[in-house]
Amino acid sequence: MSLEDFVHRTSSYWMRADGPEDEMVMSTRVRLARNLANLPFPMLATEGQMDEVLERVNRALRHPSVQALGHFEMLPMNRVHELDREVLMEKHLISPDLVEHPGRSAVVLRDDETISIMVGEEDHLRIQCLFPGLQLKPAWDLASRVDDALEATLDWAYDEKRGYLTACPTNVGTGMRASVMMHLPALVMTDQIRRVLHAISQVGLAVRGIYGEGTEAVGNLFQVSNQITLGQSEEEIVHNLYGVTRQLIEHERRARQLLLEQNRPELEDRIGRSYGVLRYARRLDSKETMQRLSDVRLGIDLGIITGVPKGILKELMVLTRPALLQTYEGRELSPQERDVHRAALIRERLRALSA
Repeated sequence: MSLEDFVHRTSSYWMRADGPEDEMVMSTRVRLARNLANLPFPMLATEGQMDEVLERVNRALRHPSVQALGHFEMLPMNRVHELDREVLMEKHLISPDLVEHPGRSAVVLRDDETISIMVGEEDHLRIQCLFPGLQLKPAWDLASRVDDALEATLDWAYDEKRGYLTACPTNVGTGMRASVMMHLPALVMTDQIRRVLHAISQVGLAVRGIYGEGTEAVGNLFQVSNQITLGQSEEEIVHNLYGVTRQLIEHERRARQLLLEQNRPELEDRIGRSYGVLRYARRLDSKETMQRLSDVRLGIDLGIITGVPKGILKELMVLTRPALLQTYEGRELSPQERDVHRAALIRERLRALSA
């Protein structure tokens, strides 16, 4: 596939497919940080050394062990327009850092976008596997297979005592970050979210916004991930995060039931108003769109809204982001124009679903 294919295909596998517990868990991601032995980390490497990293990775992609996992395409970031980089970020295929500092870097994508490998970000490689719903074990299994396939030709920086060596000390050890993107509107509405998230932080997990560290939690979406990578095995990290995710699911489920039992008229009114705004509004900014989509998704999950597929939140929360919206329209848009086109796009999608 070409860059244009990846940019203009608005729906990745994790967005369009169903998954376990996807009423509350939008997606699962497992990321492995890896560096090549005998080369400086990207922040200290020369342009020539980073070119060597890119060339080594490019050669590794042609090895039969990697090709057995599917078809991969390497996209050099310095040849990708900034708007297209933002599209890849909005689809969760690259990080915000790679958008702002393309330098000597690239992203390697499998056709279905389940696997993405950032080359030359904070570490030489960051291997990411992204699945719909709660699928920590499958995501870890696939990431491990990619890791093993690349290691057939690449020599990782590894220490017998410390594990995999990484640019940031918090990633030393397994180099693994496992995360789940959760939709927790009822915990927010019942004012339980702060207490619950505080409890999560006490067991070695972090809570971030939808695009990772330093980003805002909008649309009642929270990214929960491990903080500890040293002293725990990959299996322990996956097991611990899975257990906490199951508890969060139960907390959210009870909070939804509480809202139905104690505040059903108010809840139905809020959901109905948000659905009406999305159906008929002529201008919508990003933040309001995410909140209205969150309300509607809750209404779908609770059976208050029928005839609208539950995947609408995942699809529209990405499709209506600024860069993807401009790509969809085929031209650059001012913030005011984006608000108008965003509302029009949502009206069209909801009208098509109800036709």
